[in-house]
Amino acid sequence: MQEQYVTVAGPGEHETEVRGSRFLCALAPVTTEEQARAFLERVRAEHPGASHHCYAYVLGADAGVQKSGDDGEPGGTAGLPMLQMLLRREMRFTIAVVSRWFGGTKLGAGGLIRAYGGAVGETLDAVGTVVRRRYRLLTVTVDHQRAGRLENELRATGRAVREVRYGAEVTIELGLPEAQLDTFRGWLADATAGTARTELGGEVYGDG
Repeated sequence: MQEQYVTVAGPGEHETEVRGSRFLCALAPVTTEEQARAFLERVRAEHPGASHHCYAYVLGADAGVQKSGDDGEPGGTAGLPMLQMLLRREMRFTIAVVSRWFGGTKLGAGGLIRAYGGAVGETLDAVGTVVRRRYRLLTVTVDHQRAGRLENELRATGRAVREVRYGAEVTIELGLPEAQLDTFRGWLADATAGTARTELGGEVYGDG
């Protein structure tokens, strides 16, 4: 797995205008092609009067899945520059859909390329991005007497507590960078007088 990747902070829109044509770019974080297609269809349904709904998306922390579409614009003038902008900004797990309302003036191939790519870039700036880092899941099991204080200390020290479950004992699931596991185990032993147990899980991405 990649150590980290950048994605859009959340769904958002931003509109630009070029020589009378309106370009509304909608961005969203997506993890699968099914989600990407569903977002594209939702944008189409919300703006049925637009002349075109061009799209580009990048999936996978390693940018392994890349797709784009021109939706009737001249080949390579819409979806591809949108995709290139996402890649230039190192975006992952992100879809961009640009809806265009034709303003009566033809922009030419170069004008379209700049308009579609620029719409994505401006919207990324407006919506914002987040870095997601790779974490190793770790489950800590501790007695009820120490659980509350331990949870507070974990949160106070900025560790990513994901879930707390109460049963005969208390289990706290958190995510840690791989390089911090040994240091954390030493800290945990001191914090719980050696009474806590740990179990390693899989790998996930979380906000850095």
